[in-house]
Parts: sequence; structure tokens; C-alpha cells
Amino acid sequence: MGAETSAATPESPEAPGARGAGAREVAGSTDAPPDYLAASRLDGARLAELIAGATSDGADRRRIRMPWTNQPLYDLPLCGPDGVREAVRRARTAQTAWARLPVSARRQRLLAFVDDVLERAAEALDTVQLESGKARRDAFEEIADIALVGRYYGTRARELLLPRRRAGLVPFLTRVWEVRRPRGVVGIIAPWNYPLALAASDALPALLAGNAVILKPDPQTTLSALWVADALRRAGLAPDVFQVVPGDGPTTGAALVDEVDFLMFTGSTATGRTIARRAGERLIGFTMELGGKNSLIVLEDADPERAVSGILRGCFANAGQLCIGLERVLVHEQLYAAVRANLERAVPALVLAAGLDYEADVGSLVSEAQLEKTRAHVRDALDRGARLLVGGRHRPDIGPFFHDPTILEDAPPDAVAVREETFGPVASLRPFRHEAEALRLANEGSYGLNASVWTANLHRGRRFASRIRAGSVNINDGYGAAWSSIDAPMGGIGDSGVGRRHGAEGLLKFTESQTIAAQAGHPLSTPAGVSHAAAADAVMKGLRFLGRLRGS
Repeated sequence: MGAETSAATPESPEAPGARGAGAREVAGSTDAPPDYLAASRLDGARLAELIAGATSDGADRRRIRMPWTNQPLYDLPLCGPDGVREAVRRARTAQTAWARLPVSARRQRLLAFVDDVLERAAEALDTVQLESGKARRDAFEEIADIALVGRYYGTRARELLLPRRRAGLVPFLTRVWEVRRPRGVVGIIAPWNYPLALAASDALPALLAGNAVILKPDPQTTLSALWVADALRRAGLAPDVFQVVPGDGPTTGAALVDEVDFLMFTGSTATGRTIARRAGERLIGFTMELGGKNSLIVLEDADPERAVSGILRGCFANAGQLCIGLERVLVHEQLYAAVRANLERAVPALVLAAGLDYEADVGSLVSEAQLEKTRAHVRDALDRGARLLVGGRHRPDIGPFFHDPTILEDAPPDAVAVREETFGPVASLRPFRHEAEALRLANEGSYGLNASVWTANLHRGRRFASRIRAGSVNINDGYGAAWSSIDAPMGGIGDSGVGRRHGAEGLLKFTESQTIAAQAGHPLSTPAGVSHAAAADAVMKGLRFLGRLRGS
């Protein structure tokens, strides 16, 4: 099951990774924390300008802190239920005019938004990092995501939304069209882990379809959402067509679900169930991307060095705070020793750092709550007999919520870190003997969001991937190949979600289909003077004729 590991505990100075060459200390215990806000492109005036874009009813304010130092960043005005209702009322008025615009005009504005994001990417990256604590390379993925999504739907929206001819009952006499109509006001409840991308990437297809959008971001990362709102206004969007309502889930989020016509939610499975019940009461549609406990499988013909590179990125991107990230690593016993040895060298070499540059490989966790959850999962696994291969330590020498990238060996099935989503830089590692065992382990549990398979044989990889119970499977990549291929749908199976983002469905879900049928000649009813029995007989003969005509 694996070679010996260090006897060091996760809190001891000798624990693997405790003094890894990749750690860069940015604030010693006696030094004043660096002023990252002053070093950013957000001066006081710009920060105030963004905050002023929030839709608020004066319900309350919340102090938002910077994860790198836990110092105050700004005070966020919140929006209560009355403010949400007023925002939706204004959005309904604005949506009518927005929907009247041709798709080409809506497209022009949203492509201008994408251009502006790329032009001002540095400021956007600073914004994301200051409030989420992530590494800049992880923040850059959000810029790339907005550009890919915006350009894809900007190109495809007109084609997807065109009325389509459908077969009518009577050839040449019944003409039928399927028309796509916007749902009205779309509510988006977005999490803190990818605050810029998830503020924009679902909103763009919803807006292109002719809807207005009300976004409720997580309070911790509202500034990124306000940056998106500001950029949309700069691109020519009327302010009421896209609004940001800051607040928590039980009050602001619940009020939003009670008012909108369709809902897009990204977050935990437990919260998703609560929202689904509330949406069901109102009979409104929804799409949800929820939690995952995703597996990375290394087959015996894989290149172990490439696989380790994939493990590092798949498990520790965004400090593990990624729904489609990988938390369970399964390695064929023939490669286990080589992969294990490479991980022992490579994981401690990852650079943990705070800073508005690209030096860091791994950034901070977002909050004390995420840090404590991560530490609790590690402690639970070790208490149940798991062994610490690398990492395992809280790193206050770098910042209050930093945690070493951690690999656990031989964690038992009942360990919380094996059963539940950690959402931190922790992965379990175990060997398997044959494909059937790997498949069984990968498909354990009720989640089914993402998976990764490593093999030298793509045909074998596709065959194996098709048997994994997950909404997306990446072969020889962790998560980026599937996520960034916007033409393909993305979402979860089982407890990992309902519906899809990306692809045609990612836009069409924000529409209602309407059927329009035109009947030439006599209406489809029994003519005057003809008995119902005779009419029924004639219809039967006609149906037989149509069956022969259509070859059915």
C-alpha cells in the first residue's frame, strides 16, 4: 500500500513541507503586514466608485477583510428583501426594452464588455486577489473564462435564438415554428471561489437571450461582482438590466429566489437542496452546479511525471477551493512508488505566497472557516489511521489562512477527507490493482461532477471515462480541458447538480420555447354536415397514409 512515511505530525516543524523551498514568508510575527491595497490598482476613489454600484436598501453593512492579512478592506452595504423586490421591479421594466433590441445589438454590447475586461485585466486581477486571497495565476483563469464564454456566445447566440421550422401535422398545410423567448428576470447566486468568472459567465448568455439579471454574490467577494457590473455599464448596458444585490443567503438569497423567473446557483449541495425546494414552490426553473468529490485515476501505462504535474494542478489550483478540483488520487500499483516519490519532491516545492504577481503557485484559503474545515479534515484522517505524506500544516508565517498543500496516504473510507468535499489543499492518495477497482472507487458516493484519467492510450482513456459517473471527464488533464471547451455542456450528476452551463444548453436554458402553428385551408375540426364517426374514419385513413409517406 505504499512505502514508509515521515512520523512527523502536521503541527511539528519537521513535517514535510513545513520549511519547503517554495514557501515565501511575506509577514513575520513582528512585522507589519504589507499594504496590498496600496500596491494595487484600486485607490480609494476607485474602490468607492465600485461600492457605489451596489443595489442596497440600507439594511446593514458588513466589514470585508483581506484574506492575506485579515485586515479590513472595505465596508459593504447590504441589500435586504425590500431592496431585492425593488431591484427586480426595476429589472422587469428594463428587461422589456433590452429584449426588444435585436440579438446583434445585445451581442455588440457584450463583446465590448469582453474587450474591456481584457483591456483592464490587471485591475480585475487585483480586485479578485484582494478579496479572495487566491494566487494570480488562479485569478487569471477567471479572465480567460470570461473571454472564452463571451466570445463563444457572442458568436453562437444569433444562430441558437433563431426561430426554427418544425414538422407540422399535415404536410404543406400545417406550418410550425419554434420560437425562443427570454424568461424575464434571471437570478444568479454565485460563490466566492471564482467571483469574477461566476459573476459574468452565466450572466452573459442570460443577457444575450434577452433577460435582465440580478446577481447575489457571496458577501466576501462582492467587489469582483461590482467590477463586472461597472464593466457592463461601460460597454453600454443599462444599469437596471444587470444589478448586484449584496447580502447573505438566508435573507438576500431567499428573497431573490422568491422574486425571479429563473435561477442559476453555484454552491454546496446542502444549500442547493434548500433553494430547489423554494424554487419548486414557485414552479420556476433552475440550474445548479453543486459539490463534488472528484477522482484522478492514473492507469499503469501513464507517464508518471506528467501525471504528477496533473495532480499538482488538479488538486491544488485555487488552494483546492474548486468544485471541479480533484481530491482523491488513485494510482495503479505498478506506478504507485514512482508517483509517490515524485509527489514527495514536487509538493513541498510549490510556492505559497501572497502578492499581486505571478510568483505564487498556491494562494490563501478565503477565510478562517475554510482553514478550520481543512485542518479538521486532516486531523480526522490522521486520527483514523491515515499517514501524512507531505504538508499538513497551517502556515501563519505566510498569512493567517494559508495551509500547506497536503497529501494523505491510506486514509480509510470513513475519513471525512475521503467522503466529503474538503474544498481546501488536501488530497488522499491510494493504489489500485486493476481498472475495475479504480472504477469502483471513482464512482463511490453520491457526487458526480468531474474526473481525470491519465493514460498513454486515448482510446482506452475514452472507454474508461465513459464508465465514470461524472458530468465531465478529462483525459491527461485535471479540469481545464473540459471546462474551457465552451461548446460542450458542463455540469454534475447526482448530488453534484441539475442542468448544464456551456454549450447550447448554457444559453437556451435562459429561454422559454414557444410553438407557433399556422393551418392553411380548413381548420383541424369536423366539417359541418359530416358525422364524427365519418370524420374519425377519415382521420384514421389519413394517419395510415402519413405513416406510409414517412416510412414509419
